[in-house]
Amino acid sequence: MSMIGIIFDMDGVVYRGNEQIEGAREVIDLLKKRGIPFIFLTNNSTRDPAMYREKLLSMGIDVPEDVIVTSGVATRLYMEKHLKPGKIFVIGGEGLHREMERLGWGIINLDDARSGRWKEVKYVVVGLDPGLTYEKLKYGTLAIRNGAKFIGTNPDTTYPAEEGLYPGAGAIIAALRASTDVEPLIIGKPNEPAYEVTKEKLGPVDEIWMIGDRLDTDIVFAKRFGMKAIMVLTGVSSLKDIEKSKVKPDLVLPSIKELKDCLTVLGD
Repeated sequence: MSMIGIIFDMDGVVYRGNEQIEGAREVIDLLKKRGIPFIFLTNNSTRDPAMYREKLLSMGIDVPEDVIVTSGVATRLYMEKHLKPGKIFVIGGEGLHREMERLGWGIINLDDARSGRWKEVKYVVVGLDPGLTYEKLKYGTLAIRNGAKFIGTNPDTTYPAEEGLYPGAGAIIAALRASTDVEPLIIGKPNEPAYEVTKEKLGPVDEIWMIGDRLDTDIVFAKRFGMKAIMVLTGVSSLKDIEKSKVKPDLVLPSIKELKDCLTVLGD
């Protein structure tokens, strides 16, 4: 029997905001019991893997940090591998700040920028920032216009939360794109840097299943890299969206809960 590996998106698949989606824990427990390799891959960079592990633990899902990949982690690994060290200006949450600190290249903070050190910035790295201010956009714009490389963690314009859809990193990136006329390098799903990291972590598998809730990131990502595209309807994209889309998932499930039936059949 061929070995499968599974990649799970998180927001809208495993939980919405701080509420676990029914069946998520049982599915992960079944994978652990069966020895099926899996990775959590989120385009949300506001937390790092340690922070996400705590969040999952609070929902009864116990997984090691090394199976959790954020767009912040993927951004750090890409920068380590492909770019030369230089000062970084970060627009993002705590998780992205932690990943950029781990690079050890030096971060120009807002106080530094106010004193004119935005001119030293070589990389403006942008993710979802719950504390976004006009001043951050201003110094990001100045640095990019001064020649700094513009890097976006992920393209998601929204993300699912308890009250509905909130503005995502893509909305912030769009503001900087508009103010600089510069196209950013985007790291997260559906792009290759995210695939490289997760494929390496999954190890040698014959087939990869991508479980996601967004057509424009998760399902495009799966199709682009030859994965089985499984969409759940607990997040962003709906059945109506699928009807209108040129990109179609291979399988649509009401939620992650129904994935257990697919895995049960696989094991029979």
